[in-house]
Amino acid sequence: MRRSLALLAGGLLVGALAAPASAADGDQDFIIKDPRITESSGLAASHQHPGVYWTHNDSDDGAFLYAIDSATGRTVATVTMTGVGRPRDIEAISIGPDNQIYVGDIGDNDGVTWDHVWIYQLTEPKVLKNQTIRAKQYVVKYTDGSRDAESLIVHPKTGRVYIIDKQEDGGHLYAGPDKLSTSGTNVFRPVAPVDMWATDAAFSPDGRQLAVRGYFGGVAYAWNDGRLKRLGQLDVPLQRQGESVTYSRDGSRILYGSEGAQSDVQAKDAPSSGGSGGSDSASGNRSSAAGGAVGGGSEGKVRTGAIAFGVLIVAWLGIKRLRRRPSSPSS
Repeated sequence: MRRSLALLAGGLLVGALAAPASAADGDQDFIIKDPRITESSGLAASHQHPGVYWTHNDSDDGAFLYAIDSATGRTVATVTMTGVGRPRDIEAISIGPDNQIYVGDIGDNDGVTWDHVWIYQLTEPKVLKNQTIRAKQYVVKYTDGSRDAESLIVHPKTGRVYIIDKQEDGGHLYAGPDKLSTSGTNVFRPVAPVDMWATDAAFSPDGRQLAVRGYFGGVAYAWNDGRLKRLGQLDVPLQRQGESVTYSRDGSRILYGSEGAQSDVQAKDAPSSGGSGGSDSASGNRSSAAGGAVGGGSEGKVRTGAIAFGVLIVAWLGIKRLRRRPSSPSS
């Protein structure tokens, strides 16, 4: 009986301590090691490949997307887009419903004031390998003239595409048509102010929150069909040049990326979905966002219970052994 209990306790302790802190894959810090990626400007968690993140360079690279394995920081697939011409200034990437990847060729860093910009759409590949994929190309204009933008987001439920322009004193959220069209021009109109010099943005997987980051901070918003309610500040890390942001696949974490060779991606806990505002609600906790992380939800309770039971069994066995040990002879 003692041996069986010891084995059971040991198994529970090993299993509990070895269990991941979250059911998610790829929600930890990593370094992008591909020497080709020196201006990672957008980031999106793969929908089909746990632990994989899509990124791309800024201008002057071509129509390339890179799939990064966050466990190693290495590129596991390079996708070359065709049917889109030569991109001018790719700044953002987002994945919408039905595993559709949207790429925003929407930047205007040099103030050229393009009279139109482009959005590309392609299906996320089921197999990660170097390949060429034909993409749709959409022509985009704004109702209030040309502008620089680095944030493109696709709502995970409706599939509607939005852009946030980049203004030092705060920009605007622009809504595209209900469905983009490859024929003619897709006109985006401002629908809400955004209190951030935005370098990227991302929807939570459930579509209930919007995270907007800049170089030195970020803001979490509650989403209500484009009517934004500020929740508070995001826990944005200090990086060389903070350019990108995405939620992890399960929504428990927010990952922040930067430009430069060997650029770092840092993961922080995502805001709680029910925050009442202010920096505390935006800092959130992982158990609220994930519903199954340590300390929250059934998985956290099971793991905590297993550890407690294992510790009690080991302690009980230790006491029994001490009681059975013969006394040392007196000297």
